[in-house]
Amino acid sequence: MFSKPLYKLNKVHHTAIICSNYKVSKKFYLEVLNLEVIQEVYREERQSYKLDLGLNGNYIIELFSFPNPPKRPSKPEACGLRHLAFEVDDIDKIIAHCKEHQIIVEPIRIDKFTNKRFTFITDPDDLPIEFYEK
Repeated sequence: MFSKPLYKLNKVHHTAIICSNYKVSKKFYLEVLNLEVIQEVYREERQSYKLDLGLNGNYIIELFSFPNPPKRPSKPEACGLRHLAFEVDDIDKIIAHCKEHQIIVEPIRIDKFTNKRFTFITDPDDLPIEFYEK
């Protein structure tokens, strides 16, 4: 049995994502996912951009660029963080929006435990992104 911790976690602060092409990924996260820029810096010593992104005023993603990062194993699914998920009010609207941006959208699935609809796309580096209907 686990003992009661002496601390408590408040919330997820952010998720860090390393991209292979900063310009392409920045466009995807801003134009397809409609995230907000909180801050963007270039770190000369690391030859790296760090783009802080928000959703509804909440800081949620750090998008990093580094020279020649290794490709992320995605398929078959690898051990580690599996995907990034966003709650949406209307899954049909987000699917239409993604298709307008030539993003491939997986067929809608139904969560057998909640009966909610969900689907996946991938970002420019094949990171799976889930849209889960409220």
